[in-house]
Amino acid sequence: MNPLHSVTWLVWAIAVMVSLQLGRNPYLIAVTLAIVWWIVETHRRPGAMARAFPVLVGLAVAFALLRIVLIGVTSPGDGGADTLVTLPSVTVPGLLGGFTLGGAVSSSVVLQTTVDSLVWIGIMAGFGAFNAVASHHELLGSAPRAFHEPGLVLTVALAFVPSTIDAAVAAREADRARTGGQGAGPGRTVRLALPVLETGLERAVSLAESMDSRGYGRDRASGVERWAAALSLTALLALAGSVIALVGEAGAAAGALAGAGTGALVGAVLLGGRSAPTRYRPRRLTRTDAAVMAAVLAAPVVLGACTALGVDGLVWNPSVLPRRPPVLPVLPALALAGLAVPALIRPAAAAEPGTGAAGYRLGSEVVGSHDPAAPAASGASGGVAS
Repeated sequence: MNPLHSVTWLVWAIAVMVSLQLGRNPYLIAVTLAIVWWIVETHRRPGAMARAFPVLVGLAVAFALLRIVLIGVTSPGDGGADTLVTLPSVTVPGLLGGFTLGGAVSSSVVLQTTVDSLVWIGIMAGFGAFNAVASHHELLGSAPRAFHEPGLVLTVALAFVPSTIDAAVAAREADRARTGGQGAGPGRTVRLALPVLETGLERAVSLAESMDSRGYGRDRASGVERWAAALSLTALLALAGSVIALVGEAGAAAGALAGAGTGALVGAVLLGGRSAPTRYRPRRLTRTDAAVMAAVLAAPVVLGACTALGVDGLVWNPSVLPRRPPVLPVLPALALAGLAVPALIRPAAAAEPGTGAAGYRLGSEVVGSHDPAAPAASGASGGVAS
């Protein structure tokens, strides 16, 4: 059994985020967070991306707590029975917004903000989990040929992020060894940045020499490639404009720009697909990947159907009085089990020589592997044949 494809992990992450948006119930959010943590524990890849998962979740929790406090003190209630606590109040000048700080803090506002913050934590956890379990090089290598150049830039950038983090950790440990375990002060922090920058510069020069020796950038772009690039830029600008129009509540303009951007994007993909193929081929999706994607997509589909049918308990609204405690709805909770299907594929306990970072163990034999460093040389669309 081969490792799950990075496109499969991308579909899983999107399904997690959509499920969190649809199931705004503290119990459903807790179930989703538990599944995300389980997936990371069973499929995490060794490296800086996996080590960043708890840090990202911790930052999300810190921002969520700050959001609860800020919204709680800037959205005073009416002082009724829903008041949680009364704080001293002050009204800022009209030039700065004219809103009131403090006053009666409503429990409905605090609880609603808490639910929204839990959704935010879940989305950040899903994003961090995707970075911990997926191979970014493989994902970018699966992109259409029309996005070869942007994908190549992202591939190089993603390859340098973990190495930069490792260089910073090595510089800090070396400084601790020289100073007897003392922490780095502001002055030494500036000095520690020098070896990190030096390491990054050396790797950048080495990468440039390697790419030049393989012929990158020597061939002039054909007419088809130039048209594909122009359509890609048009699609990007149109889709960005549609988002701005949507924020400005210009629905007609947003729809027109979104349609134009989608059409330009499809045209760019079709034109880019007509370019000459290379001798590099990205790994294809397998039947296992298709089955896993179908299972994880069932979760948001079922939650969407429950939303349309008005299933009780899917969304907890604490602002409705008299307030009822949240309950765990059975059908949506069972639907979330589809997000845990990737955890049923048990990876190898540790990477063995020749298996890369994602060898999967069936019994005592490693039967699948994928070296995440291998696609890095191929760029986003498989690289350039030398």
